[in-house]
Amino acid sequence: MLKYKFISKSVKDTQELAAKIIAVLKPGDVVLLTGDLGAGKTTFVGGALAQLGFKEHVISPTFNILKCYFEVKPNVFHIDAYRLEGQNIDIGLDEYIEGNGITFVEWPQFIEPLIPSKHLGVSLKRINDEEREIEILDETESYKQLFKTIGEK
Repeated sequence: MLKYKFISKSVKDTQELAAKIIAVLKPGDVVLLTGDLGAGKTTFVGGALAQLGFKEHVISPTFNILKCYFEVKPNVFHIDAYRLEGQNIDIGLDEYIEGNGITFVEWPQFIEPLIPSKHLGVSLKRINDEEREIEILDETESYKQLFKTIGEK
């Protein structure tokens, strides 16, 4: 298992880490984002999208479940599964998770049967109003290049 821990001192730090990560990802990659409400999961996705040239403010697709960003290359799919807890998850999300873009999944535990074994885990923990502890996990060691880029700890 590959693991990297990072202390983000600001929103900018979180977004810069996300930018480094998406620069190494390829279509078909899945990033699982875990953490409490307000931990910075959507901020992380915003940083990744900014790296790809997306200029608008990114908001969580909590009520939509899925937001597609076709204006960036590779395409990005942002899933927020929070509202799917205990619900029927056979709503077509697998087509995006297994699709031709990079998929970010917030609250992945609520759609666990849809999650591929090869994925990158990003856990965000709130330290205080500004700081976050971010842990990157690669259980299958599929993202070795990423860990060379950001540094393994």
